[in-house]
Amino acid sequence: MGTIGTLRRETPHSAQDAAELLRACAAEQTGVRIAGGATKDWGLPGADCGVLLATGAMDAIVEHNAGDLTAVLQAGVPLRALDEALAAAGQMFALDPPLGAGDGATVGGAIAAGDSGPLRHRYGAARDLVLGVTVALSDGSVAQAGSKVIKNVAGYDLAKLFSGAFGTLGLITQVAVRLHPRAPAHATAAGATDSAARLQDAAIALASSPLEAQTLDLRWEAGEGMVLARFAGVAAAQQAEAAERLLAGAGMQARLVDDDAPLWAAQRAAQRSADGAVVRVSGRPTQLHDVCVAADIAGATVVGRAALGLSWIALPAAAPGELVQAIARLRKVLHPSPCVVLDAPAPVRAHLDPWDQPETPALVLMRRVKQRFDPTATCNPGIFAGGI
Repeated sequence: MGTIGTLRRETPHSAQDAAELLRACAAEQTGVRIAGGATKDWGLPGADCGVLLATGAMDAIVEHNAGDLTAVLQAGVPLRALDEALAAAGQMFALDPPLGAGDGATVGGAIAAGDSGPLRHRYGAARDLVLGVTVALSDGSVAQAGSKVIKNVAGYDLAKLFSGAFGTLGLITQVAVRLHPRAPAHATAAGATDSAARLQDAAIALASSPLEAQTLDLRWEAGEGMVLARFAGVAAAQQAEAAERLLAGAGMQARLVDDDAPLWAAQRAAQRSADGAVVRVSGRPTQLHDVCVAADIAGATVVGRAALGLSWIALPAAAPGELVQAIARLRKVLHPSPCVVLDAPAPVRAHLDPWDQPETPALVLMRRVKQRFDPTATCNPGIFAGGI
């Protein structure tokens, strides 16, 4: 996260090693850029750093308590490898962001970035899956909060605090997480339309129906879109058929998708851009029409969590100045919904506020939290909202 550049690479093997490294860097006034799988280059360009702290050496599945549906994981465990390991027990860690190339996204990186995928509809955000956390701080200490038992919520707020903090408070070194059963079968109902208003209405109708979708997404591009509802379990096919009928009744061209894995992989992949820019819009389901119209004007594509009002607008590749202007237009049209710039070339992120965060009491509080946990501004300095 943040611009890595040419830095001295360090790969600590334990939380204590990481804490000692952070303490030494703080004493030397050397900034530390923290990276998991290095699949994201988000946020402000940040202050100059001398050290890259990579979590690749902390990649152990410490415990898998299959009977309790919990696991204890070091931060550097790749999500891809974790999914393969849990599949043998018929379980899953319900966090499915785009994985990136190679080993891809890691457990710690995805939690620190607050990243997620379609499974967020049913299972919540990264912070909702974390039961306990171990973190290394820039004063050389190692702190723990929470537990590996689902019913024990002591210290859970610290886990939430570090989720989505982009490594600016310290390094997540280990987490205890809740797991879920892996469904034996899936089925997806898809409804197509060329009306953004109909797309929004159908998505809201599905979200408010008794049907319990595992994922409920939308896709929009060049004046055409789809509502996608995936169901899991032994009754997946029957629920998908009911969703197909609902979508048809809402005026959609509805169908069932038998081999739906590639469809959902494409949904996740569309949250990233290699050449252009991706803007994450946090709004309401009743604003999906406006998001689709704004995307059409910008020549962009949209994927999103239909019931949550979260959308990712992918702008096509263009000159940095053109991308900055396109993002400014999106923010103006979609105001007051926050429009956070995720993937974008460094020159673009240097000429706007990626976080779309004005000076508010919330930002004042975030600065105080940063001062409390990382007073020397050692950890990922300058990449977060307000230059934190």
